[in-house]
Amino acid sequence: MIAATGIDESSLHYRGWRVVLACFLMAFFMFGFGLYGQGVYLAELQRAHGWPGTLVSAASTFSFLLTSVLVIFTDDLLARIGLRALILCGLTALGASTVLLGLMQTPWQLYLAYALMSVGWTGMGTVVIATVLNAWFERRRGLALSLAFNGATCGGIVLVPVLLVLSDSIGFRSAMLATTMAMIVLVLPVVVIFTGWPADASLTSAGRASGGGAAAPAAHSRKALLANATFWTMVLPIAIALLAQMGFIIHQVTFLEPMIGRYAAGLAVTIMAAMAVVGRLSLGLFVDRLDPRRACAASMTSQAAALFVLLQSESPTVLLLCCAVYGFSIGNMITFPPLIIQREIGSAAFAAAMGLGTSISGIISAFGPGIVGVVRSLTGDYTMAFAMCVVLDLVAAGLVLWRPGRRAKIAAS
Repeated sequence: MIAATGIDESSLHYRGWRVVLACFLMAFFMFGFGLYGQGVYLAELQRAHGWPGTLVSAASTFSFLLTSVLVIFTDDLLARIGLRALILCGLTALGASTVLLGLMQTPWQLYLAYALMSVGWTGMGTVVIATVLNAWFERRRGLALSLAFNGATCGGIVLVPVLLVLSDSIGFRSAMLATTMAMIVLVLPVVVIFTGWPADASLTSAGRASGGGAAAPAAHSRKALLANATFWTMVLPIAIALLAQMGFIIHQVTFLEPMIGRYAAGLAVTIMAAMAVVGRLSLGLFVDRLDPRRACAASMTSQAAALFVLLQSESPTVLLLCCAVYGFSIGNMITFPPLIIQREIGSAAFAAAMGLGTSISGIISAFGPGIVGVVRSLTGDYTMAFAMCVVLDLVAAGLVLWRPGRRAKIAAS
């Protein structure tokens, strides 16, 4: 464990909580601009340039796939340029991406902007946040991760409406420039002042601090991980659950609107997002005392149950309640992997495992919306498509409970 023994991690004076604040802001803007904001870009770029939706959507897919490749090398980048430099590179790339989105005139600039956004994900995304918090926390790691990753959901709740309001009042270009400036002003000083490794951090692939010695090459760690059954029983169920989750989220409004109307369908999305915040906070208070695999399986099962009931009812109240239950565990799907990795694989290969696992789950889950859409087209409604998601969640819940052999630690040397 990297967090110093004997330090009171519950104290507000502990420096690790300032690192959590920095990670919260990173997640807020990275997910706000890089994930939730893409729906705004789709509408505004079509309106401004007349580009077909398929062009912008293809750029989004390109960005997510490129991100899934780049995050594999997070461990190498941390070793080569250091934590703070990597985050600042990510911040610079994300800022350049959002400015270019506001100023672009030709389609090739769109793909350049989305490529820069992928670099932003590499420097400010899930893997970096989980790795730095793993270094700062031992006893309160689950709470720290939950609080930091709540920035992702808050980015969707806050930043997207702000972009829409500003776009209507001052135009899309000015809105992107203003929000980018706000990001730089808020994130840059916090990153420079607060982020870093603990003073006594050991040299591991989870965070190579200054000092002597050398950890195992990241390539060796990744090769060992691919042969590790423990790694796969964490990655595959998370990837399957995220595939089902992405499929439902993207098609949620289309499914609900004919039954409860456009306003109520929008309300369902808001409720789901709000419950994701509540779910992360609630889990964070107890997860450090729980078995993360069992808690993960329970979350997957609750999503399956919510979807099953959703398919059986046409009552607006029941449908909204199901969306609330489903949302309660949405955010936790990115909280469980670092907790399982730390307990069962260890710190020596933490960043390598997070990068490789995030890449695999990202590529697999990217097909969720498309698969749900295809099944819906073939069958004429969402019954079979969402029933498939129920089955996928239950399969994932079973897989994540499988613990092959004894605890496997990837050696650092």
